[in-house]
Amino acid sequence: MKEGLVEVVLPGKVEPDGLRIRRGAVPTPGAGQVLIRMEATGVSFAEQQMRRGRYYDQPPYPFVPGYDLVGTVLATGEGVDPGLADTRVAALLKVGAWASHVLVDAADVVPVPGGLRPAEAETVVVNGITAWQMLNRKARVRGGQTILVHGANGGVGSVLVQLALAAGVRVIGTASARHHDALRERGVLPIDYRTENVTARVRELAPGGVDAVFDHVGGRGVVDSWRLLAPGGTLVSYGSASTRDDEGSKSWPVLKLLARTWLWNVLPNRRHAYFYNVWGGRALAKDRFRARLRADLTQVFAALQRGDITAQIAAELPLARVADALRLAESGTVAGKVVLNP
Repeated sequence: MKEGLVEVVLPGKVEPDGLRIRRGAVPTPGAGQVLIRMEATGVSFAEQQMRRGRYYDQPPYPFVPGYDLVGTVLATGEGVDPGLADTRVAALLKVGAWASHVLVDAADVVPVPGGLRPAEAETVVVNGITAWQMLNRKARVRGGQTILVHGANGGVGSVLVQLALAAGVRVIGTASARHHDALRERGVLPIDYRTENVTARVRELAPGGVDAVFDHVGGRGVVDSWRLLAPGGTLVSYGSASTRDDEGSKSWPVLKLLARTWLWNVLPNRRHAYFYNVWGGRALAKDRFRARLRADLTQVFAALQRGDITAQIAAELPLARVADALRLAESGTVAGKVVLNP
């Protein structure tokens, strides 16, 4: 029986049940493209924001969401090495991955090592790239330093924590109380952001300040993150989760973060601040962006193979149950990533 295309369409600002399943013909790769049969894709915070119309640079509705994927190359287009066919690859897309078959530029795919299940590899594509680059390219954290990770049990946070611990870094992490035992087992010093004074507790654990803070919360709390830095420390802001349900401009929370980080960097001090965007630099230097992404994701996959990090899979659900998957991811009750498969 001939394969058909199955994809999830986000028609507008809808509840999870408002997502639509669309069927059609499997596309043919054009010049420079590969056709990938999706084997695993994920539900990230980006898609949760997109369905609310709150992701700062999302495309106009309707569109197919899906930030990243892992799958097997079925066909190659003109100018693409035919040897890529039948190989398992990963790709970072921003949108389009919630589909059974996806066209991707061949230059954007990264080989997935043998021995990794698609769902395992998928958990560390966008989450792993984000964690690796923030830790190593932005904050440049070294063994023996102390860092604070907000949302230490989350998709990005859990990978970042493990990479840091494997490098000999002392990690303080915020999370709700139900995740503390698991964090302690990993070696994290947990703080309950709901019941504890996070600033006071961090100052108890690191009286001289921390060497880096990784903050996905944004809003007014990012000022506290900045103040917790030791001299020479680095704040990496990479989201605005605290404004998830706000009304008004979807760009304003990000613009405020950009303005704050710029101001902190120009003021005379010995600390640094960055707003991290995984797509930063792609528009100006696409080849450099691709080379860096390939190198970094290869490092993340190697860490997964070594056991330095483990795949945090909250649940695996079929694409047809995308509404259930989205509700589960948004519930705040799970640790790790909700993965979709065909």
